[in-house]
Amino acid sequence: MKVTQGQFSFLPDLTDDQIRQQAQYAIDKGWAVSVEYTDDPHPRNTYWEMWGHPMFDNPDAAAAVFEVNECRKAHGSKYIRVIAFDASPGWESIRMCFIVNRPAQEPGFRLVRQEGEGRVVRYTIESYAVREPEGARYV
Repeated sequence: MKVTQGQFSFLPDLTDDQIRQQAQYAIDKGWAVSVEYTDDPHPRNTYWEMWGHPMFDNPDAAAAVFEVNECRKAHGSKYIRVIAFDASPGWESIRMCFIVNRPAQEPGFRLVRQEGEGRVVRYTIESYAVREPEGARYV
């Protein structure tokens, strides 16, 4: 199962040149580009680990691709994404986000049913990856 989060998630994986073009688009808009990684891609897990520092004053997208490749060397078996943060007043949030690296095998998610008092039934989504401890997933 392919995790579909962020932009371009239904497309084939982006090449380094396509990553550079998207990063350059973000830079041209004045957005700060950052690289993040995780081994828990749950849709509500918005706090991924940041790789390096945000590139606020970076005029060249080649540096973003360099950071992606450095992150791949260290965390190639995890999910890696590129985000673009718009710091302009009124936005101050992520404007663009896309996955640039995936584990070789993506185990997917399962629906967990929880029954409460009376007829209350709650459902949550749980990643199969969280069965393993952090750092041992996707090895």
